Amino acid sequence: MTPPDRDETFMRRALDLARLGLGLVEPNPMVGAVVVQRDRIVGEGPHARLGGPHAEVVALEAAGEEARGAEMFVSLEPCCHHGKTPPCTETIVAAGIRRVVAAVRDPFPEVSGRGAARLRDAGLEVTVGVLEDEARRLNAAFFKRQATGRPLVIAKWAMTLDGRMATATGESKWISGEASRRRVHEVRRISDAVLVGAGTALADAPSLTVRHVEPLPERGQPARVVLDERLVLPADREPAASAAQTPVLVYTTAEALRRDARRADALRAAGCELVAAPPSARGVDAAAVLDDLGRRGMSRVLIEGGARVLGSVIAAGLVDRVMVFVAPRLLTSADALGPLAGPDGRTLTEAIAVHDVTVQQVGPDMLIEGRLSDF
Repeated sequence: MTPPDRDETFMRRALDLARLGLGLVEPNPMVGAVVVQRDRIVGEGPHARLGGPHAEVVALEAAGEEARGAEMFVSLEPCCHHGKTPPCTETIVAAGIRRVVAAVRDPFPEVSGRGAARLRDAGLEVTVGVLEDEARRLNAAFFKRQATGRPLVIAKWAMTLDGRMATATGESKWISGEASRRRVHEVRRISDAVLVGAGTALADAPSLTVRHVEPLPERGQPARVVLDERLVLPADREPAASAAQTPVLVYTTAEALRRDARRADALRAAGCELVAAPPSARGVDAAAVLDDLGRRGMSRVLIEGGARVLGSVIAAGLVDRVMVFVAPRLLTSADALGPLAGPDGRTLTEAIAVHDVTVQQVGPDMLIEGRLSDF
């Protein structure tokens, strides 16, 4: 009998390796693999880039002949189909691995359960479910897209200690400190899109690009997404002004496109893509927008404001994670703006629960992160 803590020790190493693919392998999952011979790691590796060799292949090549009769610990069920690379199951069998331990079943329909079955049919011992929760959290974006077709949605805001995101006049630069802004840009560079409402775009003319850290060369800049039901975004200000260099998607309504064809033409001439989305009671239907972003192959979307957009998407159950930067300062103003302006007034018993909350200091600020969905 294999001790559970032994399996978990090697699986944690596989998960650590998998994290090396963050931002580099999407829309594929992050995967790490470890080959163990008599309690000694003889080969390991991550899936390091989209289209590159899978983690299992990297680990087996590192192990060489020592893979024969060894165990493999892998953070996701090995694939058994031809995609950009050959099936990993066949490589594992050919290498002479005797036991495979997978953290979680692959939700991709062509693999789900079939990879493990293929290995068992070849005579290998297979265990699935070691550190499953950790593996699911790591690849939440992949699991969500497979389950819903939508990207993982992260809502971010910064506020004062008394819960204000801007002064009564709308001034918000900068509530949080330099270290917090750097952390946000670290998330931007692994996101496929950064989304704001038209109000934020008008007030701040944000570039929404990665600046405080270097963009990942494999990804470049994230797309900029603006929800603009009335089509008020100026073509000569950011983010539209740089749309020829970095994509800008403007989601508006068919009515707005008909009503203001001249502005629509100006935005298109600047390089923006205009998309007609269904209207909702509070503007553009955000659920339809996320459906479209998922169809475009996006895995991770960062929503940065403003209060109306943040409140609406959270109230609608469309957000999976929150990142809240709390700055050690007080505005003490009844008219200062809060971070969420949702459509419904909930009672305390109806308040949305935040799970798996973590708190850490980032410079002078506190970063509170948590999960709102199963992902």
